[in-house]
Amino acid sequence: MPYYCAEQETLDRDSIEQLQRRKLDALMTIVRDSNPFYKDKFEGLSFDPMVDPVSQLPFTTRAEIQADIDAHPPYGTNRSCALSECVRLHQTSGTKSGQPLRWLDSEESWSWCTTCWRIVFRAAGVQDDDVVAFPFSFGPFIGFWMAFDAAQLLGNRVLAAGGMTTKARLRYIIDNDATVICCTPTYAMRMVEVAAEESIDLASSAVRMIIVGGEPGGNIPAVRQRIEAGWGARLFDHAGMTEAGAWGFECLESPGGIHIIESEYIAEVIDPDTNATVADGQPGELVLTTLGRSSPVIRYRTGDLVVLTRDQCDCGRCFARLEGGIQGRIDDMLFIRGNNVFPSAIEAIIRQFSEVAEFRLIADHSGGICNLCIEIETISSAKAAGLEDRIANKVRDKLLFRPDVVSVKADTLPRFDMKAKRLVHTNRSG
Repeated sequence: MPYYCAEQETLDRDSIEQLQRRKLDALMTIVRDSNPFYKDKFEGLSFDPMVDPVSQLPFTTRAEIQADIDAHPPYGTNRSCALSECVRLHQTSGTKSGQPLRWLDSEESWSWCTTCWRIVFRAAGVQDDDVVAFPFSFGPFIGFWMAFDAAQLLGNRVLAAGGMTTKARLRYIIDNDATVICCTPTYAMRMVEVAAEESIDLASSAVRMIIVGGEPGGNIPAVRQRIEAGWGARLFDHAGMTEAGAWGFECLESPGGIHIIESEYIAEVIDPDTNATVADGQPGELVLTTLGRSSPVIRYRTGDLVVLTRDQCDCGRCFARLEGGIQGRIDDMLFIRGNNVFPSAIEAIIRQFSEVAEFRLIADHSGGICNLCIEIETISSAKAAGLEDRIANKVRDKLLFRPDVVSVKADTLPRFDMKAKRLVHTNRSG
């Protein structure tokens, strides 16, 4: 079975928890001594990592980190090493206020980050002779930078495909016999769309695997089906974030879920309203603690809605598993006519219609209620008669409300090579 660090990936539950306690103990010693953010946050707190549950520690939120960066620009104080020791700087795409979170890593910390991605690669079955392509912009987004360095460290030939049109990227991928593609689900579908327009047969290429991340789409069945059919390749989902690194992977043996790398992270699931821990198998917000980074997060509220189980997987790991991957972002949830709805649930329906090339959700909050309009753009060869009604009725049957569905002209809706932004709010106060 494919492992990168078999002695840790095959631990039983008790051994995993003992390993986590030892690493948390080491982390707490470091942050209490040399990390100004957490030294201040934990001042006067009595906590023994070898005995006390991590739930006794306070949560860390994105708002706290942003406030610290604002108070101590440009990087804040969440750093357990000198600034001169930091060799990497990455940042998020921006908060709701438009301000990105900047994140620094020392050489040792970056090595830890790439170790997590090496676990992701090996779990998917990436071999030494695979050629791994990265069709993204190579800006400050962290995820595929980690993957790029990790693949090189594994001995793979790596292809940097920034600064190209999608057509040029496809030709580059095919001409260089890439076997593994790392990108967002949205861009994997976009490449399928352009390949069809250019009469490029992706299924006959050397590509055998697509590893996606950055969005929930990798575990939406209709999205997975469209990507795998278009590429003639197996899709693997992965999860990560700037603040926490690459924390999750889909294994070769059990598709449809994401393992948490519990040798390097402590995972909890809480009720986002009460903050109480929820039982395994119940939905809640994922909370993560990183165990090897120079800019750590401890009990970090990710905002991701998940369902976590801890049974041993067919892959041999006892790492916690998120069934169906990330269900959605809690702050993206819409309340429409008495129903709580995640954009990912709507996408799961829209992607069942092969005529749809791209879509956008317009949430109108005028009048104190939320009404949803779905804009759709069809592929050029599609016979889309009655498509709007069919989509609206399918949403009604599945989600118990009927949206407005409107077709727009070709090339009207934006295309994305990184995280897609398909949800637009209008007439929203605050």
